[in-house]
Amino acid sequence: MLYVTSTEEAAAAAAAGIDLLSIEAKDFTPEMREAAGACFVQIGLTPPTKGTVDGKLLVSAEQFLEAAYRYTAIGGDCFYCAASFDIQRTMCENHIPIVAHVGLIPSYVTWTGWRAVGKTASEALTMWKRLKRLEEIGCFAVELEVVPGRIAEFFAKNTSMIYFSLGSGSGGDVQYLFAEDVLGYGRNRLPRHAKAYRNFKAEFDRLNSERVAAFREFRADIYSGAYPGPEHTAAIPEAEFESFLSHLGSR
Repeated sequence: MLYVTSTEEAAAAAAAGIDLLSIEAKDFTPEMREAAGACFVQIGLTPPTKGTVDGKLLVSAEQFLEAAYRYTAIGGDCFYCAASFDIQRTMCENHIPIVAHVGLIPSYVTWTGWRAVGKTASEALTMWKRLKRLEEIGCFAVELEVVPGRIAEFFAKNTSMIYFSLGSGSGGDVQYLFAEDVLGYGRNRLPRHAKAYRNFKAEFDRLNSERVAAFREFRADIYSGAYPGPEHTAAIPEAEFESFLSHLGSR
């Protein structure tokens, strides 16, 4: 599973045989769906701390439902939702396939900080109780982010939900990374759980240097008169131009 942000990344993932994609609602378009090919696509309906849908903050069950129906029509297969139990229950009761989130939840780091969650018996038990409630609500899958591997494996073996492991070991059902980490162009430090397979940042830096150089040469050509040249301009036969001038003179 990959988190992608462009049609190019979605198409490349499909060509590579990636099974699942995660795409934020703000990035999901018919073009993204087409690029994703046969991939099973999760649409991220994030809390109001991260973007909006059609300029609206998603704060009520009705708004989450409206967004889910809209993106289902485009071709979304399931929906990430880390909102309240009440909102998640409403979504499930309306037959929306919901992926919940447990562990390190970026929008909730006020309570956990940026760290692995579940390294104590108390935290693991709290997560277990939350997972059992999510299971009862009807969520079909859960993203487990930065949870100790043994705990994640226990969860996967003892509940009915599908587990997307993001830095939570090999015991989950799906291995999930961000395309920016796999490709090595993320703005932040590579997370401990991630693995970079290419260094796109170096390539992007090289391309940007070439971009600046091309723009600089374009500007220089304008001021020197090298651009535009005759080959860049439509021509008019001399006789036609003279006829044009003579008509102007006769008037």
